[in-house]
Amino acid sequence: MPKSEGSWSGMRKYLEQEMTAPAWKGRIRWNCSTAVGMDGCRFFELYIDGKCFKRFAWETVNSHFIERGLAEKPSPMTSGDYWKDFWRLMEDYPPEKRTEYTDAEFCDALEEYRNSGIRKSIHSENPLTVMFALFDRRVGKRTLEKLGSELENRPEWLRELYRIRTAR
Repeated sequence: MPKSEGSWSGMRKYLEQEMTAPAWKGRIRWNCSTAVGMDGCRFFELYIDGKCFKRFAWETVNSHFIERGLAEKPSPMTSGDYWKDFWRLMEDYPPEKRTEYTDAEFCDALEEYRNSGIRKSIHSENPLTVMFALFDRRVGKRTLEKLGSELENRPEWLRELYRIRTAR
């Protein structure tokens, strides 16, 4: 978490209790863990109804690249080979063109969400910023109804969150 954002426990309280739409209270949980041996890298997880819905970490992004044939899966697996094309692919495929995201991208989107108005956040190009806004208590039914067609060309995981939010 950026120093300006304070503690993770404070941010978690903000996300799960203070800004959460009533329908989401008690249904979502945000986790943050530090990856052992990864020089302070973290991973964030979103749980909905006790099940992990989305994970935000370097490994999920690199696995995304490998699964889509954008990077080779080295055999035998060495750390250097595993990460070989990662930075080039990060440049070629910004968050708007991917379905997986790093912990830093999670933090950047959270900062964007916290420092922007809700209208800007809900219509952001960044799918992670929209994710935070979908949980926000300031987003009402009419805004959600209008948002449906706007999300048609967005990642499936974001559309699924939208469907969950509008199901109640």
